[in-house]
Amino acid sequence: MDSLGSLFKTLSAGRNVQKQWSQLENELRTHPDVREFAEKNPDIDEAAWSRNASRLFQFVTERKACAHCPGLDHCPNMMKGYRPQLVNDKGTPSLTFVRCPLLEEQEVKQRQSNLIHSYYVPKDVLNATFDSIDKEEGGRQEAILAAGEFVKRYLNNPSETKGLYLCGEFGVGKTYLMGAIMKRLAERRHIASLIVYVPDFFREIKGAIQNHSVDEKLEVLKKTPVLILDDIGAETITPWVRDEVLGSILQYRMMDHLPTLYTSNFTYDELEDHFSYSQKSGIEHVKAKRLMERIRHFTQLVEMTGVNRR
Repeated sequence: MDSLGSLFKTLSAGRNVQKQWSQLENELRTHPDVREFAEKNPDIDEAAWSRNASRLFQFVTERKACAHCPGLDHCPNMMKGYRPQLVNDKGTPSLTFVRCPLLEEQEVKQRQSNLIHSYYVPKDVLNATFDSIDKEEGGRQEAILAAGEFVKRYLNNPSETKGLYLCGEFGVGKTYLMGAIMKRLAERRHIASLIVYVPDFFREIKGAIQNHSVDEKLEVLKKTPVLILDDIGAETITPWVRDEVLGSILQYRMMDHLPTLYTSNFTYDELEDHFSYSQKSGIEHVKAKRLMERIRHFTQLVEMTGVNRR
């Protein structure tokens, strides 16, 4: 193509312009893709081919770039990530452009990424996959199997699928496993999910009272198809947070059959004790039990053990 490029640049100057032009046309017309297209479109006459030599030049040049693809980031084509195709436009050879496989793959990944949202959760969690999880450690296997089963059941019947309650010590990989669930749901069925680090989110909610944005923030958690509440039990509990914030979210999701997943250092009973006590109101067993009913009956408890990887 270097010879074609140099020819194309010198067509308007110097001697033997007609000869150079003819040479360029001949080289373009003998390109295998152009020749094949011409054979399939005999109604395109010679004058039409000559008038559109610049289009043929772009087609041949960009096809060569695609054949020796330097990667999407370094794509030299006029429309980055697109490859040209010849079309017959009423007897005129013209160009159309289609996404290359690399661009399609990037767009798919971007769409999947757009489905996965988080509040205050590390980015590496959002990139977690089932393949990247260490499956050799014995204390993780039950949790990994339960996570895989959740995905399978949700894809088959989302409205009848219980959530997961992963409990265990610090750093055993509970949150990372939740990230793998989110990734798999996005890949398989383009299902949106949200993971929220509970202590920081509740602090934000308290601050949102000042600008009257509490309801707006809660709506996101109420309506997302799959919600993951990360490190529940680590927050400072108040009656308002427990009853008006968390209780409201879980009640809505229960009524709409939307699964909620949790990670915690507490078992069910320990979390209930946590919800029972607040500095302002003392011990309130009944309200804590009412909230826990929305967790116990709509999740599967799985204990996760292992070494602390933090």
